[in-house]
Amino acid sequence: MFKKAILVIFMSFNISAEDSLTIEIDISKQRLFLLNNMEIIRSYPISSSKYGEGSTQNSFKTPLGNHVIKEMIGRDAIKNTIFTSRINTKRQADIIHDLTNSDNDYVTTRIMWLDGLEEGKNKGKGVDSYKRYIYIHGTHEEGLIGQKASHGCIRMFNSDVIELFNDVKKGTKVYIKA
Repeated sequence: MFKKAILVIFMSFNISAEDSLTIEIDISKQRLFLLNNMEIIRSYPISSSKYGEGSTQNSFKTPLGNHVIKEMIGRDAIKNTIFTSRINTKRQADIIHDLTNSDNDYVTTRIMWLDGLEEGKNKGKGVDSYKRYIYIHGTHEEGLIGQKASHGCIRMFNSDVIELFNDVKKGTKVYIKA
């Protein structure tokens, strides 16, 4: 059943053999799957938005649908480095390993900035994932990974986001489903 769903997703992307690496994010499972030729090669726990799913600007919700990695930021940053407005601050975050919600949404370690591909759903006026600054990124609140805790982005453990960042490239397709 899962493979069939993945095949439908890839067909909607027009994935070819050259585009072998893709990402699927399953909000219901709080998991990110890295796929190679439609086969899962890695699975990571994530945190999506604590406000739910949606694309409306300023909603702090995680957008659904087809996306692409448009920008990759932080290649040589030290693990746990804090980014502000996509700029490396050279400061290290104190990682929180328990269930504490600090009410901060630090972007740490790496940034994969997503661009929506579906006009009116996650691209265009009032719903644009890129203009909403929707990223896959590391977090200082690692104790909250596995539950909805972000302000719209996809949060990952810092070590996991480094591994994923090293495997993908600009143009990698990303599908986010509820």
